[in-house]
Amino acid sequence: MAVPGDPPNGTPDGIGGGDDELRPDEYRSVVFDEDFVRAARLQEFSAQERMGEHAPAVRSRSLWSGGGSAGPRTGTPGRGARQGMLLVLLIATAFAVAVYMGVRNPYVPPAGGNAEPLISTVVPLAPAAEVPGGRPGDLYADSPAADYRIGAAGITLPAARRTHHFTEGQVVAALSIAKDYLVQSSLDPDVLSGTASRPVRVLLDPGQLAQFDESMAAPSGDGRHAATGWLVRFDPGTAVVADPRVRVSGSLAVQEVNPEVLEVSTDHTFVYAVRPAAVPPAADGASLFTVRRELRLRFDREDLTTRRAEVSSAYVMAGPQDCATEPAEGFRPLPAGAGPTTVGPPASDPYASGHPRRTAGLCGVLAPAAAPSSTPAPSQPPPQSQAPPPASVSPLR
Repeated sequence: MAVPGDPPNGTPDGIGGGDDELRPDEYRSVVFDEDFVRAARLQEFSAQERMGEHAPAVRSRSLWSGGGSAGPRTGTPGRGARQGMLLVLLIATAFAVAVYMGVRNPYVPPAGGNAEPLISTVVPLAPAAEVPGGRPGDLYADSPAADYRIGAAGITLPAARRTHHFTEGQVVAALSIAKDYLVQSSLDPDVLSGTASRPVRVLLDPGQLAQFDESMAAPSGDGRHAATGWLVRFDPGTAVVADPRVRVSGSLAVQEVNPEVLEVSTDHTFVYAVRPAAVPPAADGASLFTVRRELRLRFDREDLTTRRAEVSSAYVMAGPQDCATEPAEGFRPLPAGAGPTTVGPPASDPYASGHPRRTAGLCGVLAPAAAPSSTPAPSQPPPQSQAPPPASVSPLR
């Protein structure tokens, strides 16, 4: 029985066994129909197209060629090409929208939600005697701060030892961050003058930034929003620093609160030489203002990596200043020569709405020993004149 493709009269004599000897039987089922031809990667040019100079015999069929019929090519993409173009267009549009939304609404990582708010107490200290005045160097020499170190040199770090869950390097990092916070919040000239707060802000845990910003914008003596609980600054209309060489003395201690948190306790006394802001500076018109700061700073592992701190509590005593003034916004030192005041803190109305001053009634007295000695050294009595020796008298003869 003849198969399709065999000669009508059979295979001529002397010519092998036909196609059965050259190809396997399975190739007989392959039908090169129109769909097979359209799907081919290569397409043969027509005779007219091959007449052109240096024309190749075949051309490659890409996704964008219609590849449809045997008729003349119109350059219009076929159905498969159009689907591919639509898919690419959709992907490009989605990518463009994602980029646009990312620019218009950049992702902001959420602030640390584990940070507790700062609880602060600021106690003004009223003078018990007249505020001594003089030159800064003389005032320091006659005060208990005579042996204090100057500036950051007075904030010394203790020996660091690893804890149960923190390495020695992590303990050192916590102590160094705590020192940086003390330096920036107590010694930076711009912070002291009230013209800057960013040097302190960049060292805070993100979870406390909102509270810090509120304390700077609207200070309040409610125990949580006192600017002087976060840092040391003077009311620019009252006093300015007369000597940048602030005297400092104190200590730091570190302990592990839990497996994820280290706590550093700081206790330092800062002594500033200040002068009135409203009068021309005078060489002997300065006075000393003392601030005692006890802080507790906490650090989790992320804080240690990013060099930031969570200030959990602050207890501050500062004087000499009038107890009737609110120290939450800035300290108002009494000038040299001001006498002791017996005026207490402002009255509190329990029936008033709003946020009452929680530290109402807190007012201390600056110990006389904390002020520079204003008593002049006793003068030595003049030497008594000695009587001349009696003249010798010759006896009469």
